[in-house]
Amino acid sequence: MNFNVDEKLLHGGDYNPDQWLDYPDIIDQDFALMKKAHINTITLGVFAWSALEPEEGHFDFSWMDDIFARMNQLGGNVILATPSGARPQWLSEKYPEVNRVDERLQRHTHGFRHDHCYSSPVYRAKVKLINTKLAERYGQNPALAMWHVSNEYSGECFCDLCEANWQRWLQAKYHTLKALNDAWLTSFWGGTYSSWHQIKVPSQLASTKIHGMALDWRRFNTAITIDFFDAEVAPLRAANAAVPVTTNFMAEGPGHDFIPLQGLDYGAFAKHVDLVSWDSYPQWNNDYEPLAETAMKTAFVHDTFYGLKEQPFLVMESAPSRVNTPVAKLKRPGVHALASFQQIAHGSEGSLYFQIRAARANSEKFHGAVIGHDGSDDTRVFKEVAAYGARLSALAGLRKAKRQAKVGIVYDWDVLWAQHREAAFGRDRKRYFQTLEDHYAYFWQHDIPVTLVPVDHDFRQYDLVIAPMLYLMRPELMTRLRAYVSQGGTLVATYFTGIVDEHDSVYLGGWPAPLQETFGIKLGEFDSVYPDEHNHVDFAGQQFETHDYNQLIEPVDAEVLGRYQDDFYAGSPAITRHRFGQGTAYYIGPRTKRDLLNVLYASLPVVQAELARLVAKPNPAVSIQSRVGQGERTYFIMNFSSCPQTISLARPLIDCESHGPLLGQLVLTPYRVVIAKERA
Repeated sequence: MNFNVDEKLLHGGDYNPDQWLDYPDIIDQDFALMKKAHINTITLGVFAWSALEPEEGHFDFSWMDDIFARMNQLGGNVILATPSGARPQWLSEKYPEVNRVDERLQRHTHGFRHDHCYSSPVYRAKVKLINTKLAERYGQNPALAMWHVSNEYSGECFCDLCEANWQRWLQAKYHTLKALNDAWLTSFWGGTYSSWHQIKVPSQLASTKIHGMALDWRRFNTAITIDFFDAEVAPLRAANAAVPVTTNFMAEGPGHDFIPLQGLDYGAFAKHVDLVSWDSYPQWNNDYEPLAETAMKTAFVHDTFYGLKEQPFLVMESAPSRVNTPVAKLKRPGVHALASFQQIAHGSEGSLYFQIRAARANSEKFHGAVIGHDGSDDTRVFKEVAAYGARLSALAGLRKAKRQAKVGIVYDWDVLWAQHREAAFGRDRKRYFQTLEDHYAYFWQHDIPVTLVPVDHDFRQYDLVIAPMLYLMRPELMTRLRAYVSQGGTLVATYFTGIVDEHDSVYLGGWPAPLQETFGIKLGEFDSVYPDEHNHVDFAGQQFETHDYNQLIEPVDAEVLGRYQDDFYAGSPAITRHRFGQGTAYYIGPRTKRDLLNVLYASLPVVQAELARLVAKPNPAVSIQSRVGQGERTYFIMNFSSCPQTISLARPLIDCESHGPLLGQLVLTPYRVVIAKERA
């Protein structure tokens, strides 16, 4: 099955029949229950290598053939995984080189999943063989909808093979040792390299203090991971190039912070997949924040993954009930549909779960599943999943429907890595992605769509570009930002902008000239303060408290909008506005809470234009998101609250489920989702 606009949204998830091969009645029962739950898609074979190749060179596809036959009978989709995420025991034992070496330079034996070396020729050959077998057997199968390549790529290896690849990668990038030594300033502490083989992997037993090296090591790990991914994909495309490929990206959480995974540059990785997918595991109904705050953070990650290709994505995994965490709290009644429709509202092509049937043992046996250990369809979780599946199956034409955003938040994994490596000003205080969330929060609360945009994308389509803390900035980006503003765009930047180049070396001679010209300012001293220290900023007739960082600003021809109130820089500029060409550039010197950001964004003309919308007065507990496709705009009106909420619609809509009109006051019971539409 190919992904056509008219196809239904996907509903289903990870199914592991290889865990139940000695229980044929369980598999029969599962398919009967999947039909009741309106499941149309299964992700198959994620960790099934040992079941597919129990001994080297001896393959058994009979059980997988049976599952494909059943899915064809149902008219359903199979997302078929390549099994490299969990190699068999025999492979680790016979070929130790496939096992990773950690940063203490100790080689692992067979253990945790994913613990394999991307550089190992043996591992690559074995993966190519099993992938080729799968591709040749199922590549033309009518049920095959997508390839799920490996699983949750992550981690790094410090073995000799990886070290050799690291040295080759550096040679290809820098060409000469002089260029590398200059870029990394290896003369600092007398560390100049005189041969390529001297450049060891930055382990606990080697150099870890060279900032340019640390940044390049992160880039190398992204590059070697992508190279391994591309090698996995080659036999799949050879068998049937029409079947799309993906791999499941991750977010870090659940917990107080819920942000995209920091170890790999997903902006670079996304260029190699046909469809971005990710595993969504926020902790709903937690004890440390309101539900609406959890929803905002989750929406931020959804919009990040949408922005990687600026097109719909897929939630590959989510929890139908509790998440396998220290506090494995159940979703409250109604929250499952609420969280799942939020996925669709922000651009997912469906809702998939980990997993369909709960495992009977080991690490994830208490992780939520559609079918519990009792195998019953009479549980609250099963009933809620089935009810959601029925609602989802009635929605037509949304698979490829787009989100339309006029606001873009620009970010960069290089910036994240460079800031974290820099110990000055506090590694853990910089909170890069969390700061992006603070800027995002106003727009989510006011139902203004946002796309998170990697720095190498074209952001001219956005009326407002927000670019906080772009500490590392290449001259090319400075030029593009300058052109964006001069041609009529509105740009907001903050402290920690344009400080270092791509090698994490400080720009000499002051703030770079293109940034000075764009913002109409020079930068003065930068002050990092203790947690209990605060300055205050007078802005828009109000006072706001600062924390962590205060950037001093020297206006050249910018207008001062806000001034510091305390300490030796009392009265000096804190917030500026510069009208440049046809556009405007704002600079925020201090870190503040969201209160100042909210006032600033509410005052921007481009934001005020976006506020003329569906409701006269936004409700912070109610999120309204929309997608446009086939001439219609579909709205998802979601109550992220355990209390009833009321909104007032400014114009009539059609309820997508009852097909009746919606007008005037709309009362939303706790966790309720209303889906409505109008002509686009």
